[in-house]
Amino acid sequence: MSSPTDRVYSETHEWHKLEGDILTLGLTQFAVDALTDVTYVEMKKPGHKFKAGENIGEVESVKTTSDVYCAAGGEIIEVNAALADDPSLLNSDPYGKGWLVKIRVSDKTGLAKLMQSAAYDAAHPAH
Repeated sequence: MSSPTDRVYSETHEWHKLEGDILTLGLTQFAVDALTDVTYVEMKKPGHKFKAGENIGEVESVKTTSDVYCAAGGEIIEVNAALADDPSLLNSDPYGKGWLVKIRVSDKTGLAKLMQSAAYDAAHPAH
């Protein structure tokens, strides 16, 4: 499966979709396949301000716990509440209903360093 072309991708397997000054962040299919069954998602709360590259939460699975990073800086404005009740949405729909947080971006410079979908897919082929 090819990664959606309407967002950019980090080496740490987060996708970043910018619309105006609002960024939606999630994990890639490659990441959720590696994690296997996601059991718990914990993101920083709305109102949390952070710099580009900082940890903004974590995802736990039956295999491991992974930190979540954002390449942009800003403020969390919404956390996907559906994941608290059903963390498996991250496995079943990582590019849609399994999004993690929405962020009001104040520093977009880190986004320019991220990969387009074709480059990400070439570096991380589906297994």
